[in-house]
Amino acid sequence: MAKPAESAKPAAKQDAPAKPVAPAPKAASKPAPPAKPLPKKHNPTSKEIRITPTGDTVMTVNGGISIPLYTKPQKPAVVVNKKPAEVDTRTRFSDAELQEFREIILKKLDEARRDLELLRGSLSHTDDHGTDDTSPTFKMMEDGSETLSREETAQLAGRQEKFISALESALVRIENKTYGICRVTGKLISKDRLRLVPHTTLSIEAKNLQN
Repeated sequence: MAKPAESAKPAAKQDAPAKPVAPAPKAASKPAPPAKPLPKKHNPTSKEIRITPTGDTVMTVNGGISIPLYTKPQKPAVVVNKKPAEVDTRTRFSDAELQEFREIILKKLDEARRDLELLRGSLSHTDDHGTDDTSPTFKMMEDGSETLSREETAQLAGRQEKFISALESALVRIENKTYGICRVTGKLISKDRLRLVPHTTLSIEAKNLQN
């Protein structure tokens, strides 16, 4: 006998529908940090290193600013002490030196004698025409100026005679080999002074003492 058919098994339970998932809460957004400034671009700098004529090393920036890099040490100034004038300790000049002074004196003596002759000629009117042969009116006008001129000429002639006498005395001292010795200090007069005033008998030292 056939077995009765097994009753159908109850259908499997269906799964319950999934519940919707709530979205996760969004986190609060932080403000973005400020942007960092970009570094400034430096303009290229031109540099020039040179040595000055004095030996210093200098760097020139952008063609204008000079920056000293090395300064050459300066040498201390050298103070040159002038040597004192050498004092001639001799008691007389040599024969060669006396001959030099003799030539100087003879030249001056010749010039002085010629000048004296001109002065004497001017006093005696031997070298020009006086006013004796002119009209009385002209002679009266010339008397004042002529008198003054004759006085001045006579004084110049007197000085010239003294100068000639001093030069002649200097020649005598050369012959005696005493020329150039100061009559006050007893020392030799400097040769430079004797060349300028060959008839002098005083040194600069003695001259200052007199003044």
